[in-house]
Amino acid sequence: MGSGVVLWKSLSPNRPGPDFSHSQPTTPDHSSLSVSLALPSCLLSVLSSFHGGMDVIPPFKLILGSASSSRRKILKEMGYEFTISTADIDEKSIRKEKPEDLVMTLAEAKADAIIANLRTTTMNNQQDKDEEPTILVATDTVVVYEGAIREKPAGKEEAREFIKGYSGGHAATVGSVLVTNLKTGFRKGEWDRVEIYFHEIPDEVIEKLIEEGIVLRVAGGLIIEHPLVLPYIKEVVGTTDSVMGLSKALTKKLIEEAL
Repeated sequence: MGSGVVLWKSLSPNRPGPDFSHSQPTTPDHSSLSVSLALPSCLLSVLSSFHGGMDVIPPFKLILGSASSSRRKILKEMGYEFTISTADIDEKSIRKEKPEDLVMTLAEAKADAIIANLRTTTMNNQQDKDEEPTILVATDTVVVYEGAIREKPAGKEEAREFIKGYSGGHAATVGSVLVTNLKTGFRKGEWDRVEIYFHEIPDEVIEKLIEEGIVLRVAGGLIIEHPLVLPYIKEVVGTTDSVMGLSKALTKKLIEEAL
């Protein structure tokens, strides 16, 4: 497993930020208060019990810049409450030779598009100086197989070709996490790499995956957490959450640094 810090950039701290009340909530029954406090309540209570000797992480709003159900699940498992805002960009128009460069560039493009959209869809572009900060998490993941970068399959035939290639072989995922503090302009991103080794995957299992269709919507057609795929995973060198699209360790680290 590898990792790297490939981007450290500060946006202008004087750039006005939007009102984020129009972001799509993860569940319809969240109150505005619960959505705005992104820290887990259990963590807040523990931190508040300390008096001196440590800095308490301030409350903040959190936006996940992805519609991925796996990423939503991972962020919820981490205890965060958040809203969702997605980017409409042409990912195929952004090309880089190295997978690490590609996932970081795509994450930055998504973040920039989301920020621009939030600004154009809000009535008030000025955040109160005393308002808690808003953190945007943007991500991207690709699969690397025999040195080639694989993104989402173009169709069933390509997905079938992808999965047959993994059978009895090896692939890797390279995933990025990019965090932007929309109040201060702080931005930082990192990537990590996970190696995955497979047993032979029977043709009938591959056909079931193709027919089901989920593999058509993920990078490289690769879903190691799928019940049909799990029995054929030989070894994972790294973390499964990163393969699923969001490294918990990187996300936690970068959010804390952004605050």
